[in-house]
Amino acid sequence: MREVLRQEKKYLMTLLDGQRLCARLSGFLLEDAHSGAQGYAVRSLYFDTLDDGDYQDKMEGLELRRKLRLRIYDPAAGFAMLEMKQKEGAYQKKRSLRLDREAAERLIRGDFRPLLDCGGSFAAECFGLMQARCYRPRAVVEYQRRAFIAKENQIRITLDSRITATEACWDLFSPRLVQYPVLDPFNAVLEVKYNGFLLSYIKTLVSAANRSETTQSKYCLARSAGLHYQN
Repeated sequence: MREVLRQEKKYLMTLLDGQRLCARLSGFLLEDAHSGAQGYAVRSLYFDTLDDGDYQDKMEGLELRRKLRLRIYDPAAGFAMLEMKQKEGAYQKKRSLRLDREAAERLIRGDFRPLLDCGGSFAAECFGLMQARCYRPRAVVEYQRRAFIAKENQIRITLDSRITATEACWDLFSPRLVQYPVLDPFNAVLEVKYNGFLLSYIKTLVSAANRSETTQSKYCLARSAGLHYQN
């Protein structure tokens, strides 16, 4: 189990401004080792309760809330990361657990017993929570990410574009998912994550970009977009 505790800021910006910012960041920060010239793909399947409790908690801005998801970076991968993100005041706590592909697929089908075989308190917590509150798949969200890292204060800056989603198919490992756009393709989401405080030179770089702060998560954006298309 891996745990990260940090602050997060999210911004909406045009893709062009985001690309310009990435060009500036590349001169000062390390680019993620998995990132090529165009970044890398991220695909997440989000779980929620039968009454969409986590989605509602986020939309209502509750101080204490969570998200549960399975995340992969390649549909051909033999594993997925089970992640729980919890909002705790100004900080976001993220805990993650690696599951093999078969275990991940069983979770998607509503069989949480593989978590009992993992051992550890986090796996046991996820099993108890998902079983008791009847968590089920709600949306798959996919996007292209560029990521930059500064070792100081665990600073990580990401730019996510081409954000798409589906609420009709839960096959996380499918090589071809039919998805709808969540954002205008000319827009992107910038996320700034850090522990403690943001270094001044990075704050200056980010502040120079034309962006507006948002509190919406990609999961909520996907669910809201899905409701729009249904109507």
